[in-house]
Amino acid sequence: MFAVIKTGGKQYRVRPDDVIRIERIAGEAGDEVAFDSVLMLDSEGDTTVGAPLVDGAKVMGTLVEQARDKKIIVFKKKRRKNYRRRNGHRQELSIVRITDITSPGAKKPAAKKTAKTATKTDDAKAAADSESKAKSKTADKAADEAPAKTAAKKPSKPAAKAKAAEKPAAEKTKAKAKPAAKAKDKAADSSDS
Repeated sequence: MFAVIKTGGKQYRVRPDDVIRIERIAGEAGDEVAFDSVLMLDSEGDTTVGAPLVDGAKVMGTLVEQARDKKIIVFKKKRRKNYRRRNGHRQELSIVRITDITSPGAKKPAAKKTAKTATKTDDAKAAADSESKAKSKTADKAADEAPAKTAAKKPSKPAAKAKAAEKPAAEKTKAKAKPAAKAKDKAADSSDS
């Protein structure tokens, strides 16, 4: 049985008890890790290829060590330009031992319910239901009050027209007369020069 997993932007073909070196993942030595990105699964000739992933398949592993790869030298140069840059890089790695490959058809052992956990879950459900009912009641009240408030804030269009009509006619003519007076002043200034 083997699987093809994707992690750290790379793909790895793994079998149970394989030790692989992958890009650094979070955790400490001895931690359990799960790889959900299973691209392909093969079980004794029965091959399942994902599109792009195999649903329900999982690869389990144990983190053996957090390590660093050997140093590589990055050297850049441009000839005849006196440009040289030397840099080193050590990639951080995680070493993982594959422990188990779970196919989508495999059944998980059912968790046993005790009387205490059953009553706790029932109480939690009842509390959540009462909270959701209270929230819905307050939301309904807010929805009922909201249209009344918005109607009071916005004046209707006929009311705005009535306010414009209340302006005295003299103010309207003054507003129109100002640009004409400015134009006459400008003409007089230009004729003086």
